[in-house]
Amino acid sequence: MPSVIRDIAIIDADTHVVEPPDLWTSRVSSASAQHVPHVRWDDRAGDEAWFIGDQRLAAVGNPAMAGWGEYPPDHPRRWADIDPVTWDARLRLERMDSYGIHAQVLYPNVALFDASKILGMRDAGLQLECVRAYNDFQVEWGSVAPDRYLAMASLPFWDLSATIAEMERCRAMGHRGVIFSQDPGYFGLPVLTDRHWDPMWAAAEEMGLPINFHIASGDLSPMAGGHPDNGPHANYASHGVSFFMSNARTIAQLVCGGICHRFPDLNFVSVESGVGWIPYALDALDWQWKNCGVAKEHPEYELLPSEYFRRQIYGCFWFEAENARYAIERLGPDNILYETDFPHPTSMSPGPASTAVAPNEFLDHSFGDLPEATLRKILHDNAARLYRVR
Repeated sequence: MPSVIRDIAIIDADTHVVEPPDLWTSRVSSASAQHVPHVRWDDRAGDEAWFIGDQRLAAVGNPAMAGWGEYPPDHPRRWADIDPVTWDARLRLERMDSYGIHAQVLYPNVALFDASKILGMRDAGLQLECVRAYNDFQVEWGSVAPDRYLAMASLPFWDLSATIAEMERCRAMGHRGVIFSQDPGYFGLPVLTDRHWDPMWAAAEEMGLPINFHIASGDLSPMAGGHPDNGPHANYASHGVSFFMSNARTIAQLVCGGICHRFPDLNFVSVESGVGWIPYALDALDWQWKNCGVAKEHPEYELLPSEYFRRQIYGCFWFEAENARYAIERLGPDNILYETDFPHPTSMSPGPASTAVAPNEFLDHSFGDLPEATLRKILHDNAARLYRVR
């Protein structure tokens, strides 16, 4: 690697910890194991999976694809088949070192993609216990290297007061940001731009907690689409791309809904959605803004959408090379983060069924000729500022 990249303490802005099977059953005391997320064998699907009661959530091996020898949606069928580096904090540090990664931002799997199932438990006390148990687990898991593992807090977003209280609790525990749904309206709650959420935005702004919009944190119905004649691998590829693009709508809502205007010191991150499309999206927003007379309707909005973005919003890339370079050229380096999505199916994780190369090799080959100041911002400084890394 060129020395300029080798010497940067790279912060990976999107990774996931594969939850241990006893995460909730060992922590939530007010209910039997059947009433909280737990793992058991699913005879119908032929794999170990997460369940709440008799409702299947997802296979335990779905998110643990780094180094797996088959193409998605095939996945490890049992917990015992999963690479321990996906769930063992000490082993993961070794992998991070080999990839040239100094720190990882940590997101959940079950607690993120199956929030609707937890909401469906219909027991408010138990729902909150499950959220708090996960956030406690994150801090415990990362305690072996708290300067390298940067936890993002899950929120009981169906209860605004509980959400703000959990933000305060997690901020005190060391969480570096919070996760929020792209589409709370999907869950029967007020839509993203509703003033209902203003107390939460205000609390996050005051606490210095960035709001992270990870893809697939709302309506998951696209995962059920695709004609069977297409084949499972083609359908899986199509579904992934549809999710990657979903945060374009989120960014438009943050700007056009006045959230950026009302909370100018609050930062937002579009996670696992790439950056190559962002210049076009901002051009489109600026055009529509002017063409639709938004400034006349809202004279209080003093900036264009592209200017609000540059002030407050960040995007993350992983596999993009030429498109990422174009985005860097158009946007500048101040709003772009690097991620790997380890250990998910789309991650930058070399393996028998992946064309990925190690992150340090990819960065060297695709971006090694960029100015040092640009690389330092994208690979470290931007994320360090957002997530309070010293």
